[in-house]
Formats: sequence, C-alpha cells, structure tokens
Amino acid sequence: MALLENISEDMKIAMKSGDKLRLETLRMIRAGLLEKQVEKRPSGGLTSDDEMAVLLSAAKKRKEAIEIYRQNNRNDLADQEEKELNIIQEYLPKQLSQSDIEDFVKKIIAEQNATSAKDFGRVMPFVMKELKGKADGKVIQETVKKHLGG
Repeated sequence: MALLENISEDMKIAMKSGDKLRLETLRMIRAGLLEKQVEKRPSGGLTSDDEMAVLLSAAKKRKEAIEIYRQNNRNDLADQEEKELNIIQEYLPKQLSQSDIEDFVKKIIAEQNATSAKDFGRVMPFVMKELKGKADGKVIQETVKKHLGG
C-alpha cells in the first residue's frame, strides 16, 4: 500500500508544478494499482509482488511501444514513451548491470548442475524468481541461453 500512497503524493506534487506528462503517467500507474487492488480484494490488499507486476507491465508496454515507434520513424512518439518509461522506472528497483546478471546466471546454472540448452526450463524459474523486477526478462532469457549454449 505504500507505493499507492507514494504515487498519490507524487501526483499532488505534479499537479502543483504543472507537470502534465508526469501527472498522466502517475495516474496510469495509480489506475493499474487500484485495478489490481479490486481484483485482489477477497484475499486482502496489494502485495509488493502485485505492485511490482503493475509497474513491470507498464514499463514493458512502454519499451515495446518505443521499439515500434522507432521502427516506423515516429521519434516524437518514441520520445514521449521514453519519458513515461523514465517516470515508471523511478518506482522500480535499481536495474542490474549485464555483468551482475551474468554472474547470477552462472551461479544458478552451477547450483542446478545445468550443462546444456535442454536445462533451460529448469534454470529459468530460479533465475526469474530472484531477478524479477531487477532486470529485463528478455535480457535474462538471452543470458541464460548464452550460458547454456542455446
């Protein structure tokens, strides 16, 4: 619930400062959180995993949109999406570097005694459990494949 309160406070600040882009982005995040809260109502409030899922989903949508807009030479729209993505990332945990991801993947592969690409399905859940929200899923997947020889 702390994230929802934090977003609401940041929305007030954005309203007072007249930052329309930030305000709209925060409203979108807040709407996603409230929607998730209603969905989870019978079992209680939002967990930090639920909050993370909403933020990750919003960030993923922006990244995909940026890619599509760049492919179609719509840099104006891509820039807008990048600004929104930067605002969303303020609420996500600090992203790991490629070398940190590689070190972690190597550790999990060693722990699981994985030796080939066939072990991908066995390794991936352990890696994602620990790195979810800390690194892009595509980057994690590519790193695991690279180290398993896939």
